[in-house]
Amino acid sequence: MEFFIICCLLIVVGIVGCALQVFSVRAAAKANERNGAQSQKTGQFSPPVTILKPLRGLDDNLFDNLASFCTLDYPRYEIIFALQDQNDPAYKIAKRVQDTYRNIAITIHVERTRFGLNPKVNNLSSAYARANYDYLLISDSNVLVEKNYLVDIVHHMANPHVGLVSNIIRGIGGRSVGAIFENLHLNSFIVGSVCMLDRLLKMPCVVGKSMLMRKADFEALGGFSAVKDVLAEDYVIGRKMHDAGKGVVLSTHVINNVNEFWSLKKFLNRHSRWGKLRWRIGGYKYISELIGNPFFVACLPAIFWETTQMTLWTAAFVGCLKIISDFLIGRSIGCSMPASRYLMVPIKDFIIGVVWFIPLMSQTVTWRGNKYVIGKDSCLAPCTETWTASVRYRLAEALRSRFA
Repeated sequence: MEFFIICCLLIVVGIVGCALQVFSVRAAAKANERNGAQSQKTGQFSPPVTILKPLRGLDDNLFDNLASFCTLDYPRYEIIFALQDQNDPAYKIAKRVQDTYRNIAITIHVERTRFGLNPKVNNLSSAYARANYDYLLISDSNVLVEKNYLVDIVHHMANPHVGLVSNIIRGIGGRSVGAIFENLHLNSFIVGSVCMLDRLLKMPCVVGKSMLMRKADFEALGGFSAVKDVLAEDYVIGRKMHDAGKGVVLSTHVINNVNEFWSLKKFLNRHSRWGKLRWRIGGYKYISELIGNPFFVACLPAIFWETTQMTLWTAAFVGCLKIISDFLIGRSIGCSMPASRYLMVPIKDFIIGVVWFIPLMSQTVTWRGNKYVIGKDSCLAPCTETWTASVRYRLAEALRSRFA
């Protein structure tokens, strides 16, 4: 009985956390309306911007994603598509975009580099040298934006104390189970956590789908050299900017992360990797993610204690509350996902709950064809093929952390 009571207490904490996420996202949505008017008033601040987009492989809706950056309502900007290999299928899409929008300054930079262990940073580092403007926007290839995107985020940089601007992310699309789960998670836990950390705890949490910075501020942090060997380069850049005394702003302008055709395996791999980096960055704070999944916690008594009407009804009740919570968050950010898909929230939450334990047992990740061991603060090290070498690395790293 004690186990059930403990779970109930954790469920209450989790539900309160969900309520705070709903409140934070709705507050951000209201702020978006006010900031839209403010960006129009400060529209005279429109410095030229370099948009740097790393490409690899065929993301869902890739042509339309890239094309959306070619129709921005902004006076002057350039786009640099960065690739490692001209044989990459994304190259043909980038070339097609370049040929279609000849009125936009588009450069396709292809260079194979081994600058560091982070493949995305490798993609960006050599192309960065070709940036002509003092303001730099790094944006992923699976992002689709509206015409007022750049105007809405640049106006924050009129304040010299602001060092970085990131955005609220909304998952759209979903023609497979994996993609639906991904969008449900983006439009609930991810956006809710980012908004709650920013608005209630004043803790910047940068997601690299969209990062606007001054080149001078970025280089003062060490540029790409400072993040070439970390997995969470976006989070580390945001933290370094904050530690340097520069403001890190979460723009309430919502950008779209397009996910159409995801396998369930891709969804599991993505979130086990993200879980591992959050565990290595947050340490014991990672426990809050388990508590913040009240449906999974509500299932534990039925699985590990006793399957009774009480435990089953508890899980069902919490599942319904979570469906309502996620629906409210989704509607607050303008998500057009059919309401029926929110019935899949309890299944997704249970899967995420199981995935939560993987980082406690494994610190290896495979990303873009490379295998790494994740260390403290998501620092990467090449993963050797032998099991004993991997164990030796983890023991050595644990000892360094203990006695550092």
